[in-house]
Amino acid sequence: VIRPEPCHVCGSRIRFGKTAIKCCQCQLLLHTKCREQCPSLCTPRPHHHAWPREGVLADFAPPTPPLVPTLVVQCVTEVETRGLTETGLYRVPGAEQLVREWKRKLLRAGGALPAFGSVTDIHVVCGVLKDFLRGLKEPLVTFSLHPAFLSAADIPDDAARDTALCHVVSKLPPANRDTLAFLMLHLLRVSHSPDCKMDVLNLSRVFGPTLVGHSSANPTPLAIMEDTPRQCKVVAHLLSLPPNFWRGFVETEQENLVPM
Repeated sequence: VIRPEPCHVCGSRIRFGKTAIKCCQCQLLLHTKCREQCPSLCTPRPHHHAWPREGVLADFAPPTPPLVPTLVVQCVTEVETRGLTETGLYRVPGAEQLVREWKRKLLRAGGALPAFGSVTDIHVVCGVLKDFLRGLKEPLVTFSLHPAFLSAADIPDDAARDTALCHVVSKLPPANRDTLAFLMLHLLRVSHSPDCKMDVLNLSRVFGPTLVGHSSANPTPLAIMEDTPRQCKVVAHLLSLPPNFWRGFVETEQENLVPM
């Protein structure tokens, strides 16, 4: 279970990370212990609508908070389950063809995501997450707030800079804000793994262009050259904010969204 849901037999919630049984015909979900009480007949339901090939983050977010797309949660969960001992996590590329295939598969599935169990290379999962974020119509740091993030990151005083960054993060659309918070907590866990050898500086170089991007969809060559080092600075400073700041956005009633 990625997102906690109620059991259709007993009504109590099946928590994150627990094994559950789902009917392939009607999508009815239940605890394994409730299988014997499950009705034997079911009515097939229509398949989930596929996600768009591209869109803003809100197009992929669930209807209830925290507004983190299921694809992002599943990739992060898989990486934290079996990837925190891999050297060069997010820096080492996965096989490009497999990354494209799995991204297409996940977008076609919409919210009913197939499991990553058959993907032996964890770098492919990392590639799917990065490719999904890069494929958005605008980055998590939206075009309109891009200048504010760059300006906040340039403030020399640490306390003033952190205050300014917290303020501009709170201005993001809810789905962007929640997903950014979820990813920051994940990247902090990656940075704390000695086996990964991916400190905050390395991670900011990898994710700066993906998460911060530019102030428009078609930046000039000069803007690309000027923005690149500043993108990394923004992500590095975001990762220096207190984890409790980020937890405040994702630890709602669905407290098990964040993998342990």
